[in-house]
Amino acid sequence: MKKIATLGLGKVGTLAATLLKEAGFEVTGVDMNLGGRDFPFATQALDLSDATNLRTLFGEVDAVLSCLPYHLNTAIAGEAHAAGIHYFDLTEDVPTTQAIIELSKTSKGLMAPQCGLAPGFIGIVGADLIEQFDDCRSCKMRVGALPQNPTGLMGYAFNWSPEGVVNEYLNDCEVIEGGERKWVSPMEWLEMLYIDGVKLEAFTTSGGLGTMCDTYLGKVDNIDYKTMRYPGHMDQMNFFFHELLMRDRRAEAGEILVNAKPPVEDDVVYVHVAAEGMADGRMQRKEFVRGYRPIEVAGEMRTAIAWTTAGSVVGVIEMVRDGVLPAKGFLKQEDIPLEAFLATKTGGLYAAKG
Repeated sequence: MKKIATLGLGKVGTLAATLLKEAGFEVTGVDMNLGGRDFPFATQALDLSDATNLRTLFGEVDAVLSCLPYHLNTAIAGEAHAAGIHYFDLTEDVPTTQAIIELSKTSKGLMAPQCGLAPGFIGIVGADLIEQFDDCRSCKMRVGALPQNPTGLMGYAFNWSPEGVVNEYLNDCEVIEGGERKWVSPMEWLEMLYIDGVKLEAFTTSGGLGTMCDTYLGKVDNIDYKTMRYPGHMDQMNFFFHELLMRDRRAEAGEILVNAKPPVEDDVVYVHVAAEGMADGRMQRKEFVRGYRPIEVAGEMRTAIAWTTAGSVVGVIEMVRDGVLPAKGFLKQEDIPLEAFLATKTGGLYAAKG
């Protein structure tokens, strides 16, 4: 794997393509509107909803990374499958992932969705903690991408895709509870926790576990994923989506929220993973807790959500190129060794700044 196309040149896509180039790949960045911007890699302006454009592009590369909204990824994965190339994306959408799993059963290359932060890095960390126990009874995974200096009752800024956030807040959530696989409602199971003295709330959201319920059913009695926000956020979102019925107008809901709380540069990504169980004959608890902030990457300051998301997927792609991970079939994030991930050029950002 040498040549790779990165689809979607927003902040995350542009940074991912830049990191891929720095890691030694031949990169082509693709977007419908390049906007006269200068990029440190080759680019093409293409309408990616046109299957003919995808087929031509995929005939010239070994792999594709989609940094596009989740609803476009099923079609892109299908064209990558037909071309016999590797496929990577950042999706949190469960139906999209299920469609890609079906494609992977006959794929010539690797099909690897969910390679971002959550799902993605959070699953790599969760699996690493689970493996440290002789008998793991629970693994609780939480992630929050937040403004460092929140304002207003919502205490939030939309540094991530509004489509993705709305999707996570409204779709049902998969968990393992008491040894049973279940679907539960989003924006429930409220809890409070602290990181570096900062009080946060956590509540259920969709998609963050990726395929972990498949992997650990019958092995770990309790697994769940929650999103972290500043206290009071969940109540505001439940009012917005359910009392005002914005759940029935998802696209408009995303537009309203971004207009009210636009992105900020001073953000923070909190990661909190805790597992409990028996190890060395006694009950133990192991934790991975970090607060990641903006850093200079590839010569520019990057927001925390941009570098953690781009860094995760590029680290995985490096591992596939180097033969550390399989080159065919479906890749589960929990099958990626944390130590090997942190040893990559890009994955090492997590180790240096955690």
